[in-house]
Amino acid sequence: MDWSSLPSLNSMRAFYALAETGSYSAAGKSLNVTHAAVMQQVRLLEEHLDLTLAVRSGRGVALTEEGQTLVHELETGFRHIRRGVEAVTGAGQFRPVQVTMSPAFAVKWLMPRLADFQAKNPDVTLLLNPSGQFMELRPGGVELALRYCRREDLPDDADVFFSGDLVVVGSPKLIEGRRITKPGDLMHLPWLQELGTNEVADWFRRHDVLLDRPLMVSHMPGNLIMDAVHNGDGVTYTFRQWLSEDIKNGELIEFFPEERQGTFRIVSLPGQRRLPVRKFVTWLKQQSQVHDRGKSS
Repeated sequence: MDWSSLPSLNSMRAFYALAETGSYSAAGKSLNVTHAAVMQQVRLLEEHLDLTLAVRSGRGVALTEEGQTLVHELETGFRHIRRGVEAVTGAGQFRPVQVTMSPAFAVKWLMPRLADFQAKNPDVTLLLNPSGQFMELRPGGVELALRYCRREDLPDDADVFFSGDLVVVGSPKLIEGRRITKPGDLMHLPWLQELGTNEVADWFRRHDVLLDRPLMVSHMPGNLIMDAVHNGDGVTYTFRQWLSEDIKNGELIEFFPEERQGTFRIVSLPGQRRLPVRKFVTWLKQQSQVHDRGKSS
């Protein structure tokens, strides 16, 4: 590598801190130096590259197009440096594992099993963030996502740890007196859908149903949907495994099952996973295997 062509690490750190905080004074505080020192390092970096990277904007700064490109690459580089340091020092061993997943998955699958994980891994702290919104994975922030995907949409390298049957379910009091023999018979019923998804419209589209009026869809957190379904407030599209007992005892009625079409996959930051993350991932896969053995027995 031609080291002489690279700017100094101090100047790149100063510029990254400036981009991250939005002002020279805030960058100086984050680096424990004066704002003048940050200005000097950024100026040296601009001189080395013969580019303008940041300009004054009100009380702060704005990045130029070249500055935005550089800070994106620096973020990747510093992330790898941080991981390398943690790998050899164990600095990340005790940091909590932040995990995001849908509220429905958290309530129906993960939470009932967490006591087992905690008993087997008392040294690992989990921070769970159930959300119907897509959450970006970031070093030092959320570093693991358990994401739903239909089987036909899975990426080639998907790390799948759970798969199951998908069904439409509703309560007998909502369905009573209705003849439902084809997917189109459900278009005039109220539907319940998890926030941040478009699964109802997608379901009708996959079944080639031409809608004759707008769908009646209520959006809510996934952990609230099943109570509403039991109350007769609407039907929903979900995993059969989560409601097998309710279906078996007649509390809910299922329609149009799709075998093994729903999956959850593990998504993590690129590179080597921290030991606590590896422990949680291993446990997730073990739990899924236990689930599958119980289903086949």
